[in-house]
Amino acid sequence: MKITIKNLGAIKQAEFTLGELTIICGENNTGKTYATHATYGFLDFLRTNAEFPVSSDAVEKLYAEGVIQLPLHPYIENLQNNFNSSSIAFSKMLYKVFSGDEAHFNESSLSFDMDYGDRKLNNKHRFIFGTANNGILGISTIPDMNSLEVTLIVEKSDKELPPKHFVVDMIQKGIRTILLESIIPKPFLASAERTGAAIFQKELDFTRNRLIEILGDSNSNFNLFQLLKNFSGEYSIAVRNEVDFVRSIWNIANKESFILKHHHDLLESFKDIIGGEYKVSQHGGLKFYPTSNDGMILSLMEGSSAVRSLLDIGFYLRHVAAPGDLLMVDEPELNLHPENQRRIARLFARLVNIGIKVFITTHSDYIIKELNTLIMLNQDKERLKKLAERENYIDSEKLDHDKVKMYIAEEQTLTQAEIDQIYGMNARSFDKTIEDMNRIQEEIIWGEE
Repeated sequence: MKITIKNLGAIKQAEFTLGELTIICGENNTGKTYATHATYGFLDFLRTNAEFPVSSDAVEKLYAEGVIQLPLHPYIENLQNNFNSSSIAFSKMLYKVFSGDEAHFNESSLSFDMDYGDRKLNNKHRFIFGTANNGILGISTIPDMNSLEVTLIVEKSDKELPPKHFVVDMIQKGIRTILLESIIPKPFLASAERTGAAIFQKELDFTRNRLIEILGDSNSNFNLFQLLKNFSGEYSIAVRNEVDFVRSIWNIANKESFILKHHHDLLESFKDIIGGEYKVSQHGGLKFYPTSNDGMILSLMEGSSAVRSLLDIGFYLRHVAAPGDLLMVDEPELNLHPENQRRIARLFARLVNIGIKVFITTHSDYIIKELNTLIMLNQDKERLKKLAERENYIDSEKLDHDKVKMYIAEEQTLTQAEIDQIYGMNARSFDKTIEDMNRIQEEIIWGEE
């Protein structure tokens, strides 16, 4: 999956391919976050807005007969053209993705290309669309025929039939879900602003609820234009989605991700990183239970900054994560001690090895070096096996270098770094800084008067 971006923030032009683990590092203000948020926004856009036209003849036949079979071959053959048109549509709204001035994004663009192979329906799907109480439209896959069966569930009377535009939208949603589920990963982004989302979620809810109260009060005397202006927020799509996720934690807390069901040891490793666990109280409050002090219960404000910065990642892993997802973390080292930076690098490697793609931007030499260690340990050498055992590394943490893509943001582009199974990643982004510090300290200690 190759993404090309042009004239976006500090990046003039860059191409990068998503790996099982994708890393972008570099100095401040070199475009790392722009590349990350644009990638997140586009993948989210594809999964929710890519259009797959449905002919009026098919809709008329559905209304006349109540059921139709819809071949998927034309959509499969036209996937790249669909991606191209979606790229153009998304590029025009990049300013909205970043909540920026439209004029600053006039020349910005994102394009997308991938080899999606011979698309065949391997999974069975069944969707029911309608109201909470009544189904209106059913969509099922017919794998052997690479087609869909679309059925009107309601009676075919004028009173019962749904509007045609509703039917078209639901069929498009079904096609989009079926065709894109295995080739376009579902992205989840923990932005660098995630700590604020955790802290101020209640205040944001209060603001939203107060606005609803004012609009619903017929006796209120207010200027609507001024009110909307005062309540408008300058937040990127990624940050808004993050706030919405934190707001929805109470709704997802009863769900179980495949990690909770099948990889509970991974969640124990995450518990070690934050030093406890999150729980939702009976009254809907978020609490933190420290491992080091049995019986103590803390609010988020009383917990450490690391507890707040990893909140959404923790709930994602426990309640939402699914195989094939793309977990994106902007600066995972936020508020973490170097030892925990090493631990989270090992956690990312384990996620990759159970089928979750990971995308990070980082300034942390600790994270890069630990990932390097996991790559270099993944060799069939007895000496390295003994070393791994002595240092408490486990096989599920070891990384195949072919799964990793690393890019350095520099000189208005992204430069791909070399990665070798024996020597790891050539992370020269940090090398000069470390060499300068070592040189100065050596001269302090060993230099002549």
